[in-house]
Amino acid sequence: MKKEFKTLNEQIEILKNKGLIIENTEYAKNILFRENYFFLNGYRHLFMRSSVDKRYIEGTTFEELYSLFLFDRTFRNIIFKNILIIENNIKSIISYQLSLKYGYREKDYLTPKNFTSNKEKTKQVNDILRKMKRQININATQHSATMHYVNNYGYIPLWVLVKVLSFGIVGELYSILKKEDQMGIAEIYNIEVETLANYLTILSNYRNLCAHEDIVFENKTQRRIDDNKYHKLLNIPIMDDEYIYGKEDLFALILIMKKMLSHEEFGNMIEEIKHNLENLELNLHTISIDKVLDRMGFPKNYYDLKNLD
Repeated sequence: MKKEFKTLNEQIEILKNKGLIIENTEYAKNILFRENYFFLNGYRHLFMRSSVDKRYIEGTTFEELYSLFLFDRTFRNIIFKNILIIENNIKSIISYQLSLKYGYREKDYLTPKNFTSNKEKTKQVNDILRKMKRQININATQHSATMHYVNNYGYIPLWVLVKVLSFGIVGELYSILKKEDQMGIAEIYNIEVETLANYLTILSNYRNLCAHEDIVFENKTQRRIDDNKYHKLLNIPIMDDEYIYGKEDLFALILIMKKMLSHEEFGNMIEEIKHNLENLELNLHTISIDKVLDRMGFPKNYYDLKNLD
């Protein structure tokens, strides 16, 4: 079925016909014009009567729908800035560890023998090293820091190169390190090697979601995280031998960040999340904040995570 362009007036009528209360038409039209009907409409699901009945719950207002939209925007910004902190940390740690062991010139640290000897990963090693060398070639004339080193020293140290590598490539880089190098990095976070590799993939995916302003609050991780002590300490309910929250939902991401941010950084993040949820609650009338928390995979006592060690 072909989707045709709809004017703002037509968009308003579609929403009204689905049961959404719009008292200030001009206000709603302005929001739809600035924010995009398609993006805003992506937040409708919590306000639907059921998965079968696609009409809005009786009494749902345009302002409520927009409040959820704004909540997710703020939440996305909170998550994004803290993922960037983790990204900078892991880049710093990896570059330090590898430079210390293998040298700081690219001809030294980008040698295949510095990486896993697992024959099944030979192609992956070559592909990732090729990506890194490509970034050196591209940024040697485009990025101020890399240009400085190339022009003045004739090489780009790893601690500068990681600045222009994507989080995804850095995660791939970790996956091809020698076991002892992986362990040295994972131990800093007190995390198992395989667990950290999984965490980096999930963090990279969320980073991309945030950067492209996709819906975050109800996003699934695609990869499950292993059970950890926080699932138990928060008394998260179990169904079919599996914790119902914090496995492949947004709360799983929060548990990852609990392990990888400093105590102060994580505390600040949780405070911001709490404030954002409280603001949303003030603007909800037809659904409860618990319904939003459930969609996020957040247990009601999520805030206790701030003070758990």
